[in-house]
Amino acid sequence: MKFAKAPIVIFAFACLLVAGPATVAAQKAQLTDIVVTNTRDDLLVYLTIEGCFTTEIEQAIMSGAPTKFLINVTLSRTRGLWFNEKIADITLEHTIKYNVLKKEFTVTRTEKPDTVLVTHSFSEAKKAMANVDSLVVAPLSRLERGKNYQIRCKAELEKVTLPLYLHYVLFFVSYWNFETDWYAINFYY
Repeated sequence: MKFAKAPIVIFAFACLLVAGPATVAAQKAQLTDIVVTNTRDDLLVYLTIEGCFTTEIEQAIMSGAPTKFLINVTLSRTRGLWFNEKIADITLEHTIKYNVLKKEFTVTRTEKPDTVLVTHSFSEAKKAMANVDSLVVAPLSRLERGKNYQIRCKAELEKVTLPLYLHYVLFFVSYWNFETDWYAINFYY
């Protein structure tokens, strides 16, 4: 009777071995180099996503699957014991598509709708996907002097949804999803 539970234990251990590296890879993604600054008229944010290109994501891109990163940026006025007043809520989409026949990458970014990056360099395409430069969060006219504000940022890979019951057959597709924590920057204007 002792050996009847052994296959279950071995199966559970095998599942942990398979899921473990994917979970660790998903936890590595993080936002870095977050800078909040302003021009004469606007409040700007710069940020970089690090650890977002796992081996599985790179393989999916190289096979021609379009991959989309979603970057969320919110601006709120903090009011102590009251609820925060939301001023801006922005969701950016960065999409990369590899054309296998032409051997080129196409990167589109919603914050730069007139600029489509087409390159043969995978490293250049990854850099464009992982960086947000001079994102206009809100005009300074919407901010009140002498008040506290908070910018929150988060990035994630758009979840892959498969048709019909393929998600039961291809359960491993979910292992290459990533999501960063929320990062908050408080400032006084």
